[in-house]
Amino acid sequence: MVKPTSDPAKPDGPVSARDAALRLIAAVEDGAPLADCAERMLSPLAPADRARALRLATETFRWGPRCDQVLGPYLRNKPYPNIHAILRMGVYEMLGDDQAAHGVVNDAVNLARHRQPSAAGLVNAVLRRVSKAEIDWNGLPAPRLPKWLRKPLNAAYGKKALEAIERAHAVGAPLDLTPKDGNAERLAKLVGGDALPSGTVRIAGRAQVSDLPEFDAGTWWVQDAAAAIPARLLDAKPGEAVLDLCAAPGGKTMQLAAAGADVTAVDVSEGRLKRLGENLKRTDLNANVVTADLLKWEPELQADAILLDAPCSATGTIRRHPDLPYAKDGTGLDELIALQAQVLDRAWGWLKPGGRMVFCTCSLLLDEGEAQLESALRRLPNASVDAIDPVAFG
Repeated sequence: MVKPTSDPAKPDGPVSARDAALRLIAAVEDGAPLADCAERMLSPLAPADRARALRLATETFRWGPRCDQVLGPYLRNKPYPNIHAILRMGVYEMLGDDQAAHGVVNDAVNLARHRQPSAAGLVNAVLRRVSKAEIDWNGLPAPRLPKWLRKPLNAAYGKKALEAIERAHAVGAPLDLTPKDGNAERLAKLVGGDALPSGTVRIAGRAQVSDLPEFDAGTWWVQDAAAAIPARLLDAKPGEAVLDLCAAPGGKTMQLAAAGADVTAVDVSEGRLKRLGENLKRTDLNANVVTADLLKWEPELQADAILLDAPCSATGTIRRHPDLPYAKDGTGLDELIALQAQVLDRAWGWLKPGGRMVFCTCSLLLDEGEAQLESALRRLPNASVDAIDPVAFG
């Protein structure tokens, strides 16, 4: 087998959407989150090609295990990663996206010639055989999570729940919006979505966010329904001093500011805080934005309320970011859990007596949620947990 002749992650001129998608896939497999590298790597493309490249890369990751099931009978040996990605993407486009086989196969062969000429024949033969086979794509099992994540989730929730999680990941995430004025019914009618009981507006199917009504007016912002719950639980009041810790890209900051609170938003990432600033400007909301490491930073005054969206494994976002299982392998989780505890302990000291805190993560792992909370209650003086009504956030 001949090794690749070029590095698909490094642009060397104008690229097609399919070529750009493969470059993104290569970058993720080298350890970079898709969301971080997409903005940098897709900038030379036209908007439509950027959107298509990102979608192709995202869905190739989402359906990768199912694509491998399809490819298995036609491969004697596992190909090099770049050729494997071409084959996976070709299978997804033909079977999962209903693209014409002729164009998909031709482009896949050309992409292979650019990366590893000796593999072009293999790509041609395999994809043509797949295109002629009678394959029930939708009848194949949902893609399974990797072992490093599947094992703890099975132990925590059981086999049936784990399989339900995997089916949900395969479906993907809807587009959720948070209305600035809290009027979900009005916004739902405006954008053609549904108002959820939690106050989120959900749009089914694909939509170009910047083309939706009142985008430029800033009357709403994109925010997953689950991500909007912590700020609603905190229930910030007008004039309250509120800290939003690990705040970027700013959905929760905007919720707190829209409620009339005096918000200080802190995050260690200057780049992500730039997006927060852009979001605040578009929505005409105000917050004091601070770039700082929470293990070193100290607020000038104690807060009435604190929202701590702690750094975590982000395993609860795989439905929207199916690249995460490929970019991570479970290492470093113990250090991350220890960091969460450190930040939580420091933040507790920034609360006024009688103040309230919402601690949240976007993780499926109990060690980053329930177990972290149980441990905190043993450490923190005068800490107690308020019961919430889950029906209110259904």
